[in-house]
Amino acid sequence: MNKVGWAVLGCGAVGDWHCQAAQNAEHAELRAVCDAMADRAQATGVRFGVPGYGDLGEMLKRQDIQCVSICTPSGMHSDQGVACARHGKHVMTEKPIDITLEKTDALITACRAAGVRLSCIFQKRTSKAVQSARQAVQSGQLGKMVLGDAFNKWFRPQTYYDSGAWRGTWALDGGGCLINQGVHTIDALLWIMGDVKSVYAKADRLARKIEVEDTAVAVVQYMSGAFGVIEGATSVNPGEYSKLELHGEKGTIIIEDNDISKWAVGTDPNAPAENDDSRCNRAQKSGSASSPMAFSVVGHTIQIEDMALAILENRDPMVTGESARKSVELIRAIYESARTGKEVLLPHS
Repeated sequence: MNKVGWAVLGCGAVGDWHCQAAQNAEHAELRAVCDAMADRAQATGVRFGVPGYGDLGEMLKRQDIQCVSICTPSGMHSDQGVACARHGKHVMTEKPIDITLEKTDALITACRAAGVRLSCIFQKRTSKAVQSARQAVQSGQLGKMVLGDAFNKWFRPQTYYDSGAWRGTWALDGGGCLINQGVHTIDALLWIMGDVKSVYAKADRLARKIEVEDTAVAVVQYMSGAFGVIEGATSVNPGEYSKLELHGEKGTIIIEDNDISKWAVGTDPNAPAENDDSRCNRAQKSGSASSPMAFSVVGHTIQIEDMALAILENRDPMVTGESARKSVELIRAIYESARTGKEVLLPHS
């Protein structure tokens, strides 16, 4: 077998990205789609030239499907992933892996028990800018790290939340601007900076009529001793590019969207580092800051190809379930701090 049979569960916009990515990936082959709305599944199947199912159980009976992308509302990922694992299917979820640690752990445990691979879409990890920054930080090029900040100040209008009954709810979205939009940048920050020791946060709905937060700020301390700030919003008009700012005693790296806007890394902590323009890439940025549809499928394609190879080569994918869990843990801690007004220590249950 040199191709992994792929299915996509959830035929909304994100499901389309997974279908396109599975068709683009060299070692994956899209073979079915599924949605609780059978007519939508059939329409999606027609577009992509595969059968469309209205019942997950029926689709999981197919022996030519080895992996399922789960693109349903976030709070459904674990339950549906467990069902897939019990049918011997490998599982890839959209971000976040789920909305609580309890459900996340249940999915990780089920996949381990079934002997199947588990991954989660965090396409910022496929960015050359993020990969270069991580290598620089973890190899010590910036010296002792002092600050690691993430900013995800986006615009999502009220019509975005009104477009789906699950959006902006605790039950299925799991939160607002942090766990839905900001989770990408938070995952990249943790991947670069390492685990967090404590967090103190404020979060509220300041502009949108939703159950959950549309604006949040948090101060974190990493296990390394470095500090950081996380800002997330869907209330900012017209929205700003997501940004990572990484500061060490020997220099600074700043990433805007997926481009390096500053690479000032020296060797002497007592002398100002000079920016290296050759390391900076000011290419055309995405419009995701103001539109939920303005995403490229390149990152999804890279991750689906990696997952297919992980299955074929019997290895872990680039984003494991345990690694994807870290952003859920931090965001739940931020929510707890915002709710109680107290500093929250991690690990957080």
